[in-house]
Amino acid sequence: MKKRIAINTRLLLKDKLEGIGVFGHEVLSRMTQAHPEVDFHFLFDRPFDPMFIYGKNVTGHVLFPQARHPILYYLWSEWVVKRKLDELQPNLFLSIDGLRSLRSDVKQLAVMHDINFEHHPEYLPWLTGRYYRHYFPRFAKKATRLATVSEYSKKDICQSYGIHKDKVDVVFNGASDSFRPLTEPQRKVTRIELTQGAPYLIYVGALQPRKNIGRMMKAFDAYKIANGTELKLLITGEKKWWSSEQEKIFEGLTHKDDIRFTGRLSQQNLVKALGASEGLLYVSTFEGFGIPILEAMHVDVPVLTSKVSAMPEVGGDAVVYCDPFSVESIRDGILEIMNDKRRGELIEKSRIQRTLFSWDKSADLLWQSIEQAWG
Repeated sequence: MKKRIAINTRLLLKDKLEGIGVFGHEVLSRMTQAHPEVDFHFLFDRPFDPMFIYGKNVTGHVLFPQARHPILYYLWSEWVVKRKLDELQPNLFLSIDGLRSLRSDVKQLAVMHDINFEHHPEYLPWLTGRYYRHYFPRFAKKATRLATVSEYSKKDICQSYGIHKDKVDVVFNGASDSFRPLTEPQRKVTRIELTQGAPYLIYVGALQPRKNIGRMMKAFDAYKIANGTELKLLITGEKKWWSSEQEKIFEGLTHKDDIRFTGRLSQQNLVKALGASEGLLYVSTFEGFGIPILEAMHVDVPVLTSKVSAMPEVGGDAVVYCDPFSVESIRDGILEIMNDKRRGELIEKSRIQRTLFSWDKSADLLWQSIEQAWG
């Protein structure tokens, strides 16, 4: 009899994939095709796009209500998913976003990308943070196995929740194959499209508080004041987390007209925007991994990132580090990645560092974790 895996895929949303959704799409597309001997049942919380049904061995199920609020997280996980697991009787329930069903006795593997809500509760709405802090320790303890995306997050989960290290597997992130260096003509055309031909730095990601957008903008402004260049800053991502505090910082900048907000970009446009930039600014105060760091390495763009949490694990010796809590440190980092000699050194090192991570490796590691979970 074929083995059966049920998977929480509620974050597989067409044109709206962010960190966890990207992980799910890249890993599950590979894993399901590599294992035709297994039946996969994807559990969505809304009508899904056929692009996420990766093969004949994948069946999609829509379970209502949509789980986009802490109360609905509970209802969906503990009642709706539990009922579906009773029906399917899978060998394993895999959750790519950490949510699991405490009421189900099915063996479960939960992927917990990070637990930043334990250290920075101010970064999330109060009720959402309370839900995570109440349930994630319980999810961790009851899960058959756990997986996470970095050694840093593994250590953090084990120490915070009293979990033995042998129960947690590290499944690193990767970068999409579409991230490749641009030719110089492609870079020129993209710069004309985005900044009327001016050079620019870029930030990639959501505009969440932990992404440190305010200090990043202040540091860019300070760099411009000191150097007087035509350099611009592109900030990608939706503004749904944009706050009055961030708006106040922006309005107080001397060079605010040199900062452009692009909104969410399609992957094709993101590859071009990142590849035509002078460098990536990714100075978060907390990350479980930091996929944009790896994506920048794949398009031969130097990176300035933070020396905290998991970012040094991704960057190795191929990036410039700063103190994310210091505007001056970020400014000095910008100065360093804009130095032509330093840029060349960083790009050469990044071509080596990036080989440590790939979605193919990630899919293999997650499968190994699955095999351990179902025994």
